[in-house]
Amino acid sequence: MAQADTPRPVTGPQKAAVFMLALGEEQASKLFGLMHDDEIKEISAAMAQLGNVRSEMVERLCVEFAEHLGGAGNIVGSFENTERLLMKTLPRDRVSQIMEEIRGPAGRTMWDKLGNVHESVLANYLKNEYPQTVAVVLAKVRPKHAARVLAMLPEGFAMEVVMRMLRMESVQRDVLDNVEQTLRSEFMSNLARSTRRDAHEMMAEIFNSLDRQAEQRFLAALEERSREAAERIKSLMFTFDDLQRLTPPAVQALLRSIEKDKLPLALKGASEKLRDLFFGNLSERAAKMLREEIEALGPVKLRDVDEAQAAIVAQAKELAAAGTIEIGEQADEELVY
Repeated sequence: MAQADTPRPVTGPQKAAVFMLALGEEQASKLFGLMHDDEIKEISAAMAQLGNVRSEMVERLCVEFAEHLGGAGNIVGSFENTERLLMKTLPRDRVSQIMEEIRGPAGRTMWDKLGNVHESVLANYLKNEYPQTVAVVLAKVRPKHAARVLAMLPEGFAMEVVMRMLRMESVQRDVLDNVEQTLRSEFMSNLARSTRRDAHEMMAEIFNSLDRQAEQRFLAALEERSREAAERIKSLMFTFDDLQRLTPPAVQALLRSIEKDKLPLALKGASEKLRDLFFGNLSERAAKMLREEIEALGPVKLRDVDEAQAAIVAQAKELAAAGTIEIGEQADEELVY
C-alpha cells in the first residue's frame, strides 16, 4: 500500500485507518469513542501496518468517501444489504460468522448478548463446560441473570462454580479472549442457526387476537385433530381470565393505565372472582361507582365485551414488556407471611 503508483486492493479497515489518520487526533479520538473494542482493534491493526501513504492515495480515498456519502440518497438498512456490503471486503466465512452473531441475541459485546439469552438455554450449554469457564462467564454477565443461570445448574456443579468465582481474581486478557472466542464459535453460532420462533407461541398470539367465539371454534377444531397442540397453545395464551394471576400492585398499575370506559364493559362479561379482584383494588367509593356503571350498561353485545377485554389484556402485556408488572404464573411461587 506504500506505493501509490502500484495500486493494489485496499481493504475496508485500511480505508478506515487512512481516513482516521487524515482527520487528525482530535476528530479521530471522537470517532474511536463511538466504536466497540473489536472495531478499534481492527482499525488500529490496519493503521499500524499502513507504512507511508502518499497524499494522492489519501486524497483519492477521501474523495471516494465523499462521493459515496453525497450520492447515497435514501438508504435501506437490512440484513441482506449488510451481508452484501461485508462480502465486498471480508472473507465469506468471516461474513457468515458476523451475520450469525447479529442475527442472534441483541447486544454489542458477547457479554451483552449472553445477557439476552434465556437462562435455561445458557444453563443447558454451560453445564457441559469446565467450572472455571462457567465462573468467568457468570462473572461477566449481569448479577440477576447470573443468579438465574446458577440456580438451573446441577447443585454440585453450581457449588464448584461458586467456589471458583470466590477465588477468582482478575482474569487475564488472553484467557478472556479464549472464552469469548469459544462462546462465539460454539454457542452463539449454533444458537443463531437453531433459534426459530416456536409455532405454538405464534399461534397463541394469533388466537389471543380472535374474538371469543372464533377462538373457541378454532380451539375445539384443533382439539379434535391434536389435543396436545391445543393444550399447549391454551397454556401459552394470556386471556382476560388470566388477570386473576396478577398481584394487587399489578392490578393497581393496570387500573391506572387503562381507558376508564373499557373497564365496565370488560367486567360486564367477567366472573364474580375477577370482578372482585378489580373492586378490591379500588377505593370503596370508586368500587361502588364501577358497580353502578356495570349495572347501568344493560344488555351489551358479546363482541363489544370481547374487544374491551382484549384492550385491557393488550395493556397488561405492554406493562409487562416494560417491566412495570409481571403476568407470569403467580400461584406456584412461594409466599412469605
